[in-house]
Amino acid sequence: MKKEYIEHYSKCLNKQMHLCIYGHAGVTVLGFPTQDSNCHNYEDFGIIYHLSDFIEQGRIQIVTVDSVDKESWSCENGILSWRSARQEQYHNYIIEEVYPILMQKNTSNMLPIVTGPSLGANHAAITFLRRPELFSGMLALSGVYNSDYFFHGWCDENLYKNSPERFLENMPADHPYIRLYNQKKMIFCVGQGAWEYDGAQTLRNLKRIFDEKKINAWCDFWGSDVSHDWYWWFIQLRYFIPILLEDQG
Repeated sequence: MKKEYIEHYSKCLNKQMHLCIYGHAGVTVLGFPTQDSNCHNYEDFGIIYHLSDFIEQGRIQIVTVDSVDKESWSCENGILSWRSARQEQYHNYIIEEVYPILMQKNTSNMLPIVTGPSLGANHAAITFLRRPELFSGMLALSGVYNSDYFFHGWCDENLYKNSPERFLENMPADHPYIRLYNQKKMIFCVGQGAWEYDGAQTLRNLKRIFDEKKINAWCDFWGSDVSHDWYWWFIQLRYFIPILLEDQG
């Protein structure tokens, strides 16, 4: 399997950042890591191994990124406005600095898919929902999409833009993004077993919003045996990725 490691300086974040690229061809899958993790997360915990046939067959090319969660979502003792600004800087980093690398490194003419488990699902949702014209689809696994879980009810303009439950709730019915969402494949999945209660609660609220806005998102609730765990994310990725790849090239 072809693998490339990239270290580069981010102007948005004012620090060194890193990417891993797995594969030689196919649809780009931009993968966000679990909470506080880095670009090696998918390889270290087995996602690359479990998707190796898709990668080696040239069906997908996975690009994984570092997070700055320790400076934003996880920084419980930090200054709230600084934490929210850091998340906005991270979003800008993904769009302005990572996305051009995705397009340069991939030889296909297909728009990328974005994905992530746990807090990575939140990043995937934010990235896709804010810039749907840049992606062909999204797969979010076991995320918590309500910023209150990390900021305990506090919000400013930066955090609002990075809180799917907040900005979707207030999105006008005629917003052009709704038409774009409905042209893409948008999948949210959560279990209803151990450590999935908060994720299931926030996804139920997102589903309500999607239904009210007539947004065709697939919100899939798996059983009470399905926990917040890599074992289930492997299964979900293998189940949903072929669906996301349908009609791609």
